[in-house]
Amino acid sequence: MPAIRRLPETLVNRIAAGEVVERPSSALKELVENAIDAGATRIAVALGEGGLSRIEVTDDGCGMEPADMALALERHATSKLPDEAIEQVSTLGFRGEALPSIASVARLTLESRVRGTEQGWKRVVDHGVLTEEGPAALPPGTRVRVEHLFGKVPARRKFLRSARSEYAACLDIVRRLALARPEIGFSLEHDGRRILAVQGGEGLAARVAQIVARELGDNGVAIAAERGPLRLTGVAGLPTYNRGVADHQYLFVNGRPVKDRLLTGAVRGAYADMLARDRHAVLALFLDLPPEEVDVNVHPAKTEVRFRDSAAVRGFIVSGLREALATGDRRSAQTPAADAMARWQVEPEASPGPAEAPPESPVEPTPALRSMFSGRDWSRPSASVREAGRIWRGYEAETMAEPLAAPAGRAEEAAELPDDAASFPLGIARGQVANTYIVAESADGLVIVDQHAAHERLVLERLRAAGAGDTVAASQTLLIPEVVELDEPACDRLEEQAGHFAGLGLIVERFGPGAMLVRAMPAAIKSGDPHKLLQDLADDIAQHGSSLLLGEKLDHVLATMACHGSVRAGRTLSVAEMNALLREMERTPRSGQCNHGRPTWVKLSMADVEKLFGRH
Repeated sequence: MPAIRRLPETLVNRIAAGEVVERPSSALKELVENAIDAGATRIAVALGEGGLSRIEVTDDGCGMEPADMALALERHATSKLPDEAIEQVSTLGFRGEALPSIASVARLTLESRVRGTEQGWKRVVDHGVLTEEGPAALPPGTRVRVEHLFGKVPARRKFLRSARSEYAACLDIVRRLALARPEIGFSLEHDGRRILAVQGGEGLAARVAQIVARELGDNGVAIAAERGPLRLTGVAGLPTYNRGVADHQYLFVNGRPVKDRLLTGAVRGAYADMLARDRHAVLALFLDLPPEEVDVNVHPAKTEVRFRDSAAVRGFIVSGLREALATGDRRSAQTPAADAMARWQVEPEASPGPAEAPPESPVEPTPALRSMFSGRDWSRPSASVREAGRIWRGYEAETMAEPLAAPAGRAEEAAELPDDAASFPLGIARGQVANTYIVAESADGLVIVDQHAAHERLVLERLRAAGAGDTVAASQTLLIPEVVELDEPACDRLEEQAGHFAGLGLIVERFGPGAMLVRAMPAAIKSGDPHKLLQDLADDIAQHGSSLLLGEKLDHVLATMACHGSVRAGRTLSVAEMNALLREMERTPRSGQCNHGRPTWVKLSMADVEKLFGRH
């Protein structure tokens, strides 16, 4: 039998470094968090080759005495845990092996000066060996420089990525920590080039706009929800303002940036019926709760957390997000129209040359125009349009014996805008284009509405409201109750949530150790597979502690019903029908986007319209 032996200190430090220091960004995270916990108001980060050759973090925090610096470089030494109440930690971390672990796999220079002292002190540790110590000149605070990470550990070094990839990971870390602390100023330099600079004390909204996306201010809603000791704040983007990847979702727990599956699942659930499956919300959410209600030590790098009551946390986030979006997302994400205006204002011009091929369907002039401009090249549409415009200004409309194209829109006699037009944000209907888009005039601009997308959302909200108001009608009793066999733990989980399921129309009861009896199904999914439904619910409870999956399934079914029951594109609407649709949109939550996350309406202000015609 192999003998058990104590590992050498250098190897112990390298093992600890493997837990904490996976790559340059993880070392940077530890250093910046230390600066934050030191009470810094300004933190400057400088990188070389994405952090592969140099990581430097300078702060104006409390600083350290020489004796404290020596102790900080020993394992399991910290100032962040004053007693043994490990569950009460309120700082960003307390792992004593962060600095010694980094120093065991790199050359680390630690310089610090306590405010009020004449000079600072420096210690240099090269891959676990103290090589230099003495006075240092620096302003009050601390400066840590890490060079040649894994320089003497080639087995780890070869697994690092390119400098560009490591830099991207470091930038993400700085962004997340800067978002977590809007009261602190941050700067980042990479290879001598200034990448990011934000001032402290600007407020959360300003910091989110600077870090996440400037457009989020116009395309987002503020989050402010409380439930007992839980508090949720931040900014959530409108469903119509989304991205193809989830890299713009910033989540924080007690000021700590996290990438937690429960939280990302809650965000996905909140946007479930408002985003397509391949689109992702843009948001920054800050969850605060008592320290004893969350375990931040699940992962060595503290990027994952575990909640004491995960079901309550998930439900709180979903409801808080949905309530905020319901109050603000009657809006539709509006993108700047400058590019579109530029394209519309530039007249299309074909490039001359012998190789130029005429269009398949050139615009043909009328006989009257042809006789007047017999020498013109009418194979070029832009030329024909320009000449037609000149003739139109000089002659009567009757000279146009043959129309250039059949109109695609229709309009009824326009009515005057009422005196209270300002109370109608979506305006008064003026007509219909291609039997698909409603054109309306508001007090300050022009509104275009996708009639199918808009009515699809309205129908879904009606169905949802009806189901919420009458749970009995939402349940369909099975003629013959169905037995669903599952393993015993799954049955236990379902039995505990039976009361919650009943409120949604699913009536189940225990039927022996390894089976559940389904007596009624939600009316919207009465033809579904009870076995598959209960298996999914049991799995969801096992992962999250409670189940919102049934409600999300019902929303998906209701969304499908709404799509088939809504006004289709291509249907002719009267002006009265158009106005009725507009008024209902103004009263309905989440009417700014359809059930798939697309906008239901867009708006051009009068200033935008005048720019299109060169009036500005």
